[in-house]
Amino acid sequence: MGKTACAIELASYFNTVILSADSRQCFQELNIGVARPTVAELQMVPHFFIASHSIHEELNAAWYETYSLNLLHQLFETKDIVVVCGGTGLYIKALTEGLDTIPEVGTTIRQKIVSGYKENGIGWLKQELLLKDPLFASQGEMQNPQRMMRALEVVEATGQSIISFHKKDQAARPFNIIKLGLELSRDILYERINARVDAMMEAGLEEEVRQLLPYRKLNALHTVGYREMFDYFDGETSKERAIELIKQNTRHYAKRQMTWFKKQENMHWVDLELTKNLSTVVALLFQGG
Repeated sequence: MGKTACAIELASYFNTVILSADSRQCFQELNIGVARPTVAELQMVPHFFIASHSIHEELNAAWYETYSLNLLHQLFETKDIVVVCGGTGLYIKALTEGLDTIPEVGTTIRQKIVSGYKENGIGWLKQELLLKDPLFASQGEMQNPQRMMRALEVVEATGQSIISFHKKDQAARPFNIIKLGLELSRDILYERINARVDAMMEAGLEEEVRQLLPYRKLNALHTVGYREMFDYFDGETSKERAIELIKQNTRHYAKRQMTWFKKQENMHWVDLELTKNLSTVVALLFQGG
């Protein structure tokens, strides 16, 4: 059982809906490569923020904060509980805690950094951050190009590390929040990831990515499962190597996700190998306040 299955179990138990907190499953054009819930799963429980937007739209955590809070305000008129499911840490942070206030960055700086990354790759970003923002280089996500470019543009625009803008106080929310983290042993998690990538290939991931070639420069497509296939289409790697890289990079991403969420406060961790009835566990958490 993964996140989607667990969310559906909880939503069914509480007779409610699911709000996705996944920054990729929201795109209509991305399906197989982002492991979007199946048609059958979507029919079991109403879902929001799934295949609801286009890759041509610029979505980010700040946008998601406004979107999700407005949506929850409407949903809570008829529902006492809403299940939020997803692994995009910044989206969940935006919803539950609010985001840091960071000064605006001019388009000239942003375009220069994006061009530098496209021409020189992630190695260039690492060197620039080590030189200009060693604080982020030591604490930030140094394998995530989007986060790295954001950090670099902030330090170039303000002269300060993006870390220095992180606030300590959480924004007040007009609802109670119970955070639930799902755990599996690393061996089982990695085995599932490898099997899922093989299933994606069998389901037609190659053709899905091929159809998106004209849009490969969009931010939504700078992500695991798509960029490796683009390299294969460019002749930079073999198909077999591309598949192995998707598995490897997905495992690395899962590891970074777990590291990020383990640092979050008030998280209730559930071992999926030992827990037989997740809804009962959550019901007990509600009773405990």
